[in-house]
Amino acid sequence: MTDIPIAKRLKEARLAANISQKKLGIAAGIDQFAASARMNQYERGKHIPDYSTLKRVAAVLKVPVTYFYADDELATIIKLYGKLNTADKIKLLQTVKKIANNIQLSC
Repeated sequence: MTDIPIAKRLKEARLAANISQKKLGIAAGIDQFAASARMNQYERGKHIPDYSTLKRVAAVLKVPVTYFYADDELATIIKLYGKLNTADKIKLLQTVKKIANNIQLSC
C-alpha cells in the first residue's frame, strides 16, 4: 500500500462502497476500456487523478473530495461530516468552536 493519501483514501472509499475499479471509473466518466487500469494506477499511487476527476469519483463514492487529501483521523471526521444534514453540520461546527475556545482559554 502506498503512503500517498489520495491513493489510500480512494481504495478505502471504493472498498467501503463495494464497487469495482472498472465500475467506479466508468461512473466517474472514464472511458470504459481504460477505467479499470486508470483506477488501479490511482489506487497504487502510480498516477494521481486531477481535481475534476477526483471530484467526480468523490461524488460516485458519496464522500467529500477533501476526504482524499486528509490523514487517517481527519479523513474519518470528513467522511462522517459529509453524511450530516445542514442543521447537524452547523451544530457540529458550533461544538467544535466551543471546544477550541475552551482549549485556548486553558492555555
